[in-house]
Amino acid sequence: MNKTAFLWDEKCFWHGGGNYAMLAPVGGFVQPFVSGGLPEAPETKRRLKNLVDVSGLKDDLIEGSAPMATWEDLLRVHPQSYLEQFKALSDGNGGELGLRTPFGPGAFEIASLSAGLAMRAVAGVATGEFDNAYALSRPPGHHCLPDWPNGFCLLANIAVAIEAAQARGLAGKVAVVDWDVHHGNGTEAIYYNRGDVLTVSIHQDRCYPQDTGSTDQTGEGAGAGANMNIPLPPGCGHAVYLDVMDRLVIPKLQAFEPEIIIVACGFDASGVDPLSRMMCTSQTFRDMTERLMALADGKLVCVHEGGYSELYVPFCGHAMLEELSGSSITVEDPLLKRLTAQQPDQQTEDYQKSRVSEMVRLLSA
Repeated sequence: MNKTAFLWDEKCFWHGGGNYAMLAPVGGFVQPFVSGGLPEAPETKRRLKNLVDVSGLKDDLIEGSAPMATWEDLLRVHPQSYLEQFKALSDGNGGELGLRTPFGPGAFEIASLSAGLAMRAVAGVATGEFDNAYALSRPPGHHCLPDWPNGFCLLANIAVAIEAAQARGLAGKVAVVDWDVHHGNGTEAIYYNRGDVLTVSIHQDRCYPQDTGSTDQTGEGAGAGANMNIPLPPGCGHAVYLDVMDRLVIPKLQAFEPEIIIVACGFDASGVDPLSRMMCTSQTFRDMTERLMALADGKLVCVHEGGYSELYVPFCGHAMLEELSGSSITVEDPLLKRLTAQQPDQQTEDYQKSRVSEMVRLLSA
């Protein structure tokens, strides 16, 4: 058994988006949804927490919350002008900044708490308080640039956590592996010119954002070679994701030798997600986790990002927590057999793996 932290807070489930119907602003001929607005909704995360409770896995985890990230913590990543603008709207009736980041009253404090969960997870693993950790952060963070919130992300949770740990002398070289189905453009932008933080993003090619995430974006200046983008064609499933891990991600991590690995943990590459066209299963996320646990002396932190299937996100998250903790408590994935049977046919998989081979060639040049 590992000392695995599972950090969450009910207040994070209370974050509310604005007046959207899926990804379209309500108005004109766009009718509001009865059930709510943005697909980034609390139920996927709350149902993961509920499943951990009902299965009994919580008894094998170290559960807790965290303090909010302070103004000083946030200023290491975000300029004061942005924080002041965000705080002012949050103190009123809410609003929208950047692109697709609507929020209600009190969102600044909730987003600061979300970043605080990531901070505690990273610090706890770095100091040895935990062997590994999972931060159920909400709102997410990997699309957020320093002064431009984007794609449901209001604060750059992982970057705030990294900077806090480095400021305390708890970590030097850090690697971020982002397997959310959308490109981790925010984290990439923050560290694009730095060599002490490796950023790797595995994503559906040109899904979101549509203009970032290409293989030729490898970092600049001191960060040259410290950014790796792995854009995959739609329809990739279990075998291709593990091929990517084995041929691209693991060798890159081994060469970089990070002291700690942070996963930008999205479950939207699953075969039933409404915002992507990939075919991963809970077993995919379990197997990728197992591979990463063998590196960096097992110092692994997972920070929740996307994933929009209320049914399936909990089973993907539970599988990861089983792997992280080494618990004997398991739950049956109700869609695993169906999704396994629907994996790409051999011809399609061969084509997809050929794209991986081409990326191996390009990124090794």
